[in-house]
Amino acid sequence: MTLKYGIIGSGAIGGYCGGKLAKAGKDVHFLFHSDYEFVKSNGLQIDSVDGDFHLPEVNAYRSTKDMPKCDIVLVCLKSTNNGLLKEMLPPLLHKNTIVILIQNGIGLESDLQKFFPDLNLAGGLAFICASKNEPGRINHQSLGKINIGAYSCSDISLLEEAIKDLNEAGVDTKLVDYEEARWKKAVWNIPFNGMTVVLNTTTDQLMANPDTEKLLHEMMIEVIEAAQHAGVKNIDSSLADKTIEMTKVMPPYSPSMKLDYDFKRPMEIKYLYSRSIEEAKKNGYNMVMAAMLEKQLSFIESQYLK
Repeated sequence: MTLKYGIIGSGAIGGYCGGKLAKAGKDVHFLFHSDYEFVKSNGLQIDSVDGDFHLPEVNAYRSTKDMPKCDIVLVCLKSTNNGLLKEMLPPLLHKNTIVILIQNGIGLESDLQKFFPDLNLAGGLAFICASKNEPGRINHQSLGKINIGAYSCSDISLLEEAIKDLNEAGVDTKLVDYEEARWKKAVWNIPFNGMTVVLNTTTDQLMANPDTEKLLHEMMIEVIEAAQHAGVKNIDSSLADKTIEMTKVMPPYSPSMKLDYDFKRPMEIKYLYSRSIEEAKKNGYNMVMAAMLEKQLSFIESQYLK
């Protein structure tokens, strides 16, 4: 089966995954925003620790209305732009299309499903250090794994075919339990995204200081306990230790929320923090440290988004 892919949000993650798929000969169609003209003229460049490559010709579009219907749609937008999906998605959909939200946070799929009750949805969690700081150029620094969990897919075989394609393209991808995937990624996201903003720093500096390393570990334990109260299996305190060790060997890195802060863009507070905290409360658990970060981040954002 030859799948047709749509990439919504061709930034760091979308550009990297879509670029790898296109390099492998897959049928990939990219939605670009500010760098559409540049990519149309110059192609897409991926600078990667696994080997650089250039795609001289890319199926690039300004609007989803001009794109073909796709079998798999990878949504790699910041969740702050999810309100746009109500208009962006319909032109890409056929009866069996699977939409994979490669985004950070809790509650993303349930919110989107309200607008598209019959849509086949999956959650994708990217474990990758990548950024796009100039038009048509992705910088892949480290890691590169994606975990995908089915949320409301009527045909799991189609999702498995997409996972096979991604692996063949060199993107380490596996099918996992949906809730497990979302909460395990939150174990990294909640501490590091918020702390790099509040302390205006990078992951390596946080890891180099014993006090902040201890604080980050405590925050991870809080997220793990929230996940356990949500009934998530295969998650315990050992994940905090593994996450700390993984981050120590990463190159100096600014998470996506830190980049949003640096460029004075809206931050993904709702799905990374507010929804996680709400979900934990429903299950009888208070995420005290996450709630403190949520309020600090909201204050910081309010100072530049007026």
